[in-house]
Amino acid sequence: MRRSRRQLALGGAVLAGLVLAAWALWPSTPAPVRPAPAARAATATAPAVPGEVAPVRLEALKASRDAPGEGARNPFRFQPKVVPPPPRPVVTAPLPEPVVALPPPGPPPLPPIPLKFTGLVERANGVKWAVLVDGKGGLMYGKDGDIVDGRYVIVKIGTESVEMTYADGRGRQVIRLTGQ
Repeated sequence: MRRSRRQLALGGAVLAGLVLAAWALWPSTPAPVRPAPAARAATATAPAVPGEVAPVRLEALKASRDAPGEGARNPFRFQPKVVPPPPRPVVTAPLPEPVVALPPPGPPPLPPIPLKFTGLVERANGVKWAVLVDGKGGLMYGKDGDIVDGRYVIVKIGTESVEMTYADGRGRQVIRLTGQ
């Protein structure tokens, strides 16, 4: 397979970038190691010149140490945990429950008007007539203010909807033009 010069140049540039990034991130000198606090005290008399090694004091290794003594802390001694006394019960006087008188429920909502607005007829004198269909296949029509099906009043006829109420004036509803 032959590779184009562009692919080779791009690969070389990526490789050079990786080498440059590795070189920049590689530490030039090792990080200085801080001696432990006990070692710092022992090397306090040693010269602080870098590169020199402090002399080893062998006599300090042979010196006698204090015998371990009886301390107050014993990790192998088990004692029961002290249980705190229970909190005192808080006595409060019971509050009298307020008596709330609920209002009587209102009348149930009126069912929606079961008519479909299927068409609009406009006469030459500008009077609009709405064509309505009930779910049983009956065809009805009327103009503003007419009573339809003996139960509903046409309040207002628009271009895309008709506004109707029940004959007693309750339950105002907008029926959109469905065309079916």
